[in-house]
Amino acid sequence: MATNHILIAICSYNAEKLLPKLLDSLINQKCPIPFSVLIVDNNSTDNTRELANTFAQNLKVPFKYVNEFQQGIAFARNRAIEESLSYKYLAFIDTDELPYKNWLQAAASTLIDQKVDCVGGKISISLPYRPNWLNDDLLPFYGELNHSNKAFNIFDASTPIWSGNIAYNTHIFQDKLRFDVRYNRKGKGIGGGEDEIMFQYLLQHNYTIAYEPEMEVLHLIADEKVKRLYFLKLHYLAGKKTGLYTINPVGKKILRVPRYMYMQLLMNIYETIYLYFLKPRIYMRKAMSLSHHLGMMVGAYIANKPS
Repeated sequence: MATNHILIAICSYNAEKLLPKLLDSLINQKCPIPFSVLIVDNNSTDNTRELANTFAQNLKVPFKYVNEFQQGIAFARNRAIEESLSYKYLAFIDTDELPYKNWLQAAASTLIDQKVDCVGGKISISLPYRPNWLNDDLLPFYGELNHSNKAFNIFDASTPIWSGNIAYNTHIFQDKLRFDVRYNRKGKGIGGGEDEIMFQYLLQHNYTIAYEPEMEVLHLIADEKVKRLYFLKLHYLAGKKTGLYTINPVGKKILRVPRYMYMQLLMNIYETIYLYFLKPRIYMRKAMSLSHHLGMMVGAYIANKPS
């Protein structure tokens, strides 16, 4: 039987510069029940192990460090689940995030008092600089999330919560529910999607999900992500996975890709070029849509490869 503890899991890859501040923030959190901290080291080549050993020697809360040798965030999250099965609750926070003062208390209290299966909260972002093309409607692609300042239960996909700031009752994992490794993201790569697939699964199987605004984290955006190419790559990879695993193309095909997708591609190209010249400040969303569509076509081409 799971003990009435909450395990905070940090899945880490080469994040030695970010971990000290995050760990200091975590050990000073207040919580209505005991909590422990877990680092899942996913083949880091920096000084993550040494940093973890130093932290363990100055122990203020129970602490554990494990290696996960299968590369990628989905494998690391699944390892955290395995480590959490003797705990009542599991909370995830990413290495490039910092919890607000009431983060853990809000997460644990919601899980305990409302008896929900899953809870997530606000994600604010901190940019190193902001170019003029980076409109507010692009910020959610950095993970920014603010549904409202009021807590509520989630019943459909219009108000998602993501695994960079989420907590679970571990009973949902006792029957081998895990993150889908087909949507894995390796190392410093971008993309992923395993958290969206998990969220959709919980909705479809009627698990109780809550949004709690007091459960807030600050997401620190790295310099290399403040580029147009980052958004285009992100959407291309998401589209490719959709083409590989989600869509079920029917009808006539050209080069193993549904014929209708070529017409959609031409429309996307036309609209992207049009906006680039006439409305350059807003063309990025259409360029991202084009990139996503190209990814879907590539995914469909691979998925329809003759066996």
